[in-house]
Amino acid sequence: MLKKNKKWETILKIESTTNRTCFECNHLFSGQNNMLHQLAESLGSAIDAKDPYTSLHSEEVAEISFTIAMGFSQKDADIIHVAGHLHDIGKIGVPDNILQKRGPLSDEECSHIKKHPEMGASILKPVDCLIESGVTEMVLYHHERYDGGGYPEGLKGHKIPMGARIISLADALSAILQDRPYRLKQNFDEAVKEIERCSGTQFDPIVVKAFIKIKEVVRSYFYQINDFRVNSD
Repeated sequence: MLKKNKKWETILKIESTTNRTCFECNHLFSGQNNMLHQLAESLGSAIDAKDPYTSLHSEEVAEISFTIAMGFSQKDADIIHVAGHLHDIGKIGVPDNILQKRGPLSDEECSHIKKHPEMGASILKPVDCLIESGVTEMVLYHHERYDGGGYPEGLKGHKIPMGARIISLADALSAILQDRPYRLKQNFDEAVKEIERCSGTQFDPIVVKAFIKIKEVVRSYFYQINDFRVNSD
């Protein structure tokens, strides 16, 4: 009986520690003014600063992802918001001459770019809370496609974490609305049509529908961002 009691005491201690860790982890993600969010935002801005063509990109991805995710879960939205800021952190391992190249990338250069999700996950891996919350997986899989044609693992459909599916759409929208060395930016309505066209192939149809519901909120956000860019020049 004594051994049984000790066994249950051990189990209860493990459960108590696990629950406390989960609570502490969730608490770290609550709200947008906490230290973890501020750190993620700073790291995202540092990555964006490596390339003048991606100014405010991580900020945009984080805000769009958060707005879409709010249609699913407040708690998950806070976590996805942090992941949005960190989604391109792996680009710190990509040479500047590739990130800042003004012409088409070679196959070898493309392969370097495609390594950034794995490099990002490796950078975040030592942070237990980011693994437990799913942030690390979102960073790893944000370039997967709903039809299985993405990278790094070619995951398909719901095998891709929901957060990564949301960030994938937000990432693409931000990119479409920014100039790139190889093309000019599109306007918001053109970008929406492109997102809808890729529903079921590149993007999860459920995520696309959630985006369409709040697209006017996102449009308003981009107007504010553009005003900020103009006034900052």
